[in-house]
Amino acid sequence: MAIHFSLKEYDQRRQRTSAAITTAGLDGLLLFAPESHYYLTGYDTFGFAMFQCMVVSANGDIALLTRLPDLRQAQQTSILSDDNIHIWTEVEGANPADDLHRLLAGMGLTGTRLGIETRTAGLTAYNGNLVTAALQGKVQLTEASTLIQGLRRDKSPQEIAYHKRAAELSDDALDAALETTAAGAFEGDILAAMQGAVFKGGGSYAGNEFIIGSGDAALLCRYHSGPRHLDATDQLTLEWSGAKFRYQAAMMRTLITGKANDKQRAMHGAAVEALLACEDAIKPGRPMGEVYAAHARVFDAHGLKHARMQACGYGMGAVFNPIWVDFPMFYQDNPLIMNTGNVYFLHMILMDSDANLAMCWGHSVLVGETGVERLSRSPLDLIEL
Repeated sequence: MAIHFSLKEYDQRRQRTSAAITTAGLDGLLLFAPESHYYLTGYDTFGFAMFQCMVVSANGDIALLTRLPDLRQAQQTSILSDDNIHIWTEVEGANPADDLHRLLAGMGLTGTRLGIETRTAGLTAYNGNLVTAALQGKVQLTEASTLIQGLRRDKSPQEIAYHKRAAELSDDALDAALETTAAGAFEGDILAAMQGAVFKGGGSYAGNEFIIGSGDAALLCRYHSGPRHLDATDQLTLEWSGAKFRYQAAMMRTLITGKANDKQRAMHGAAVEALLACEDAIKPGRPMGEVYAAHARVFDAHGLKHARMQACGYGMGAVFNPIWVDFPMFYQDNPLIMNTGNVYFLHMILMDSDANLAMCWGHSVLVGETGVERLSRSPLDLIEL
């Protein structure tokens, strides 16, 4: 088995899940989020793009319903026994939700109250409608997308070690970008160097594409296809993450080819000041909204309210495609309490459309016993290449 935690840790996770199910007044869970599957059993696949469900009962029994191509994936990457892996048959007219109903009946879960994860790419609206129709009148379904998500926020020592290694890989990727970026450089070469550094360091794919944009596209927060060559004087925004066993630690930088102008220098100073203010605001027992407030206070004082975002970061974890965002996010008045052992990505994004300038700075942090621990070793100085 290619699992990355001890059987003892998986057993502890199952016990925590069982207790959470009972506390929520449920008899079990229908898990569609790949992060939940990975957390409970180590099951590692992109087969969640098809119909796939993991069932967990309040007494800790776990069963997986998936397609045949993922049978060996489950056997090799998870702690599930063959008896607990169930395959739905693909033929014309097949409805995997009916197979799910039969699985629930075999587990003694018909007529019960089950939580269901719906806030995930692992359950499309189409498949969700199949599940609702197949289980109507047979079980009572209630929304439970945050149950396992809440358990995953508090990281174990081994999870923290993987996040720290991911952060080292993120720093390595930045070093590779700095070696490759110059006037006339090709964005494809920069991406190849960054992703190559992660792979060479024993890492894996991140939860979404590395984001790169230069010139006008430096003001974009998303990857888009079509790499270009940098101009002699240019701006290059990068957002990326190293990944170790799916655990991630995102970073963000805006690099300058040539010399930065006064506006860019002022934006950089504000971004670093905001980043440090957010680090100071991260303390166990305090609400996430205080971090956003620190970010907004600094940028607004610098006259940059028009250029800032409505969030300044979010959780990091073992996350699957299509995005590495592991909710919750730092946004205005978010009351959710930060805990020791949480990992977050802080991003100070400035996109000034009037000036056509970007300046984005960020890295991942760990919530310690009294405050924040920065996971990145990279300096915060303005980068001119």
